[in-house]
Amino acid sequence: QHRKKMASSLLWICILLHVVKSEVCTEMTHNVCYCNGRNLSYIPDVNAETQILDFSFNYLPSLNQSFFPQLLDLKHLDLTRCQIHHIDENAFQHVRGIATLILTGNPIAYTSNSTFSELHQLQRLVLVDTGLFSIADVRMCHMTNLQELNVGTNRLLSISIPACFSKFKDFRKLDLHANNISVIRRDHTAVLGRMQNNITIILSRNPILHIETGAFRNIYLQELELRNAFVSCNASKDGLKALVGLTVEKLVLGRYYGDRASRVDDVHGSLAGLCLINFKEINLRQKEWTGRILPLFDCMSNATKVTINQGRTSFMESIQLRKTKELIITKSDIRVMPTEQLSHHHTLEKLTITESKNPIVFDYGFCDMPSLKYVDVSNNQLVTKKSWQLLFQETPNIQYLNMSFNSEANFDFKGLQGFRNLEVLDFHRTKISCVREYVDMTDLNRLQYLDLSYTGSTFTHPLSFQGLGNLRVLKMSSSLFLGDVLKHLFVNLTQLEMLDVSFSSIEHLPLESFGNLKQLTQLIASGNKLMSVDFLTNPSLLSLIRLDAAENHISAIPDNVLRNLPKTLQTLDISFNPVDCSCSQASFIVWIQNHKNIMKNWHDTYCRSDSTSTKPRVHDFDSEYCTHVVTGKILGSIFAVVFLLAASALVYKFQFHCFVLLKGYTTSQQTECHYDAFVIYSSKDESWVTGELVENLEKGVPPVQLCLYERDFEVGRSITSSIIEDGIMGSRKVIVVVSRHFVDSTWCRFEFEIAQSWQLLGGGSNIIIIMLEDVEKEMSRRVFGLHRYLRRNTYLEWKDNPISKVRFWTRLRKAVISKTET
Repeated sequence: QHRKKMASSLLWICILLHVVKSEVCTEMTHNVCYCNGRNLSYIPDVNAETQILDFSFNYLPSLNQSFFPQLLDLKHLDLTRCQIHHIDENAFQHVRGIATLILTGNPIAYTSNSTFSELHQLQRLVLVDTGLFSIADVRMCHMTNLQELNVGTNRLLSISIPACFSKFKDFRKLDLHANNISVIRRDHTAVLGRMQNNITIILSRNPILHIETGAFRNIYLQELELRNAFVSCNASKDGLKALVGLTVEKLVLGRYYGDRASRVDDVHGSLAGLCLINFKEINLRQKEWTGRILPLFDCMSNATKVTINQGRTSFMESIQLRKTKELIITKSDIRVMPTEQLSHHHTLEKLTITESKNPIVFDYGFCDMPSLKYVDVSNNQLVTKKSWQLLFQETPNIQYLNMSFNSEANFDFKGLQGFRNLEVLDFHRTKISCVREYVDMTDLNRLQYLDLSYTGSTFTHPLSFQGLGNLRVLKMSSSLFLGDVLKHLFVNLTQLEMLDVSFSSIEHLPLESFGNLKQLTQLIASGNKLMSVDFLTNPSLLSLIRLDAAENHISAIPDNVLRNLPKTLQTLDISFNPVDCSCSQASFIVWIQNHKNIMKNWHDTYCRSDSTSTKPRVHDFDSEYCTHVVTGKILGSIFAVVFLLAASALVYKFQFHCFVLLKGYTTSQQTECHYDAFVIYSSKDESWVTGELVENLEKGVPPVQLCLYERDFEVGRSITSSIIEDGIMGSRKVIVVVSRHFVDSTWCRFEFEIAQSWQLLGGGSNIIIIMLEDVEKEMSRRVFGLHRYLRRNTYLEWKDNPISKVRFWTRLRKAVISKTET
């Protein structure tokens, strides 16, 4: 019997999962339908307005004319790894408007001449890993709008493309990565020579052994990628020379990350072929190594942008970059900052040297570089004895300077004259000498971004930021503020929009601190020792959108502060603060619970607790309890007044209940229980009570004797007396059938209140709640004590299915016949 139940349960679960999966697949979100990974062999009835259909990782062995439904708005179709072997002619006639078709990972064995004939609007075709031997095997001449063709990871032996491609006016990208292309001849590139569309060609991860000299002569490309594209260093050297006459905007060479480095014997000739290629930008991941200096820049002098990644250049040779505007060197083994080699380059505008593998000595500054505007030397373990101002004093037009994450450096923060164009200055996690004295920053009046976080800075002078009238962002995490310096420290920053003073051990933010910050939109003060946020009442914070006060010592926010919060405030974070969850702060707790829309991380807002293991969440605090406490106090006062004036209707109501219950309590000591349970229910639910409840309890084994008001109450007797004496006092248990009708019934609410009061007085009558249907939280609050009772006690839910019914009646019968708790 147990196994049958288990099998039945598993069957229902499988059916439910199948239904849910199907429904999700047919649902559309922002014109996107996701049907991927469902092992489907057919297209379900998706919305006709679907524009993107992801049907990848399903089972579609063949596609025929009737396979796709009519989807005229579909623009993107993904059929990745659907095990497609066979595609009939006109298979895509019902989705003829698609612009992107992805067939990656399908072992396509057959396509007819008219397989793709309907796809005149196709712009992007992906045939990666489909076992393709030749591009000509795919009939594409009718795809005149084609812009991108990706046939990587196939078995192509040649880069030849059909002659009709020369008529594709918008064609931009040909991806041939990871094929078997070993030889490139002139006739292979003949069609490319007739295409003047600035095409990008990707030949990476091909075993190229030989390129015929002049194969790319007079060919114009937007980008050519040749990473890991040669079988050996000699083949690479000869192949680059064979690209003579090629004109390309961007040339990408070298190896992929993680590939093993190889030794270069002919150092000077390994990149000599670059001198024969016309390119404006080069990206080189140089993994080859040698014991001698590698002349990387010999043939790069005319490039406008040079990127060297993982360059093995411990000592850089002299650099002649006649036209270079941007130089990027990352993850290299440079040991000395190449200031001497780069100085006097008048065209260089952007310099990036980051993530060096070794500490870099930076003792000499850059000289005579009038065009230099952007410098990023972050994350390099810089070692220097000079101030940063001296290192860049002959770069008068610098606008961006990033020296962050150089933990070994220690710069002072004086002598800031001469940097009139500086807009961004970043020292994040780089040691600088403490800002203890007044620093003249008047020359930095164009500075908009200043990051001094985690620099060990100490501020004592209230005018430390004088002159920074255009500053928009100021980050000062983990700084030290002595005395009352915070009161006037930001007074001159009238344009400030974002201020970060997190993790700075601040105990109080004076109201005056924000007197002139009318443009401030973000204030981050997390990780401090703040006990209040009274500064929010400053009328100058009229633009504040976000306040982060997490991880402080805030226990409550007074009502006057809550009433005067900036009207623009959209995000407030007070998570991980020891919030006082006592009734004295009930209004604040309720405010938090009612403003989840602006409370960031509200689920991590905890009540103050002495326990180190578990802390209650503010969200779980029962504000009703405080309401009852306050109500009790008020009622107590009213009771006192009632004894004197006898004029309160509400007190009269409670007095009447108490009088009746006390009378019943004194007379019930000799009264026997005639019924097993008294049923409280709405007359509108009578059909369920008589048809289900009575039928299963009174006619079951053993039979349960129920008390129903319409059947068992004595005719002519007071209804109130019958409820109390015959119903509640005359029954061992009370069954409450909760529904929307129950909540709307005055008599039901009255009976439930009497039952609670009788149980509170120790008269027995344990209450058993049956949720006949879902009742909203706000509706349940209309019945006194019901919402709180449901939160603190178990109850039964009626569900109209066979398995749930069996469990329901078993639990209910057991609850009714069990001994009454006292």
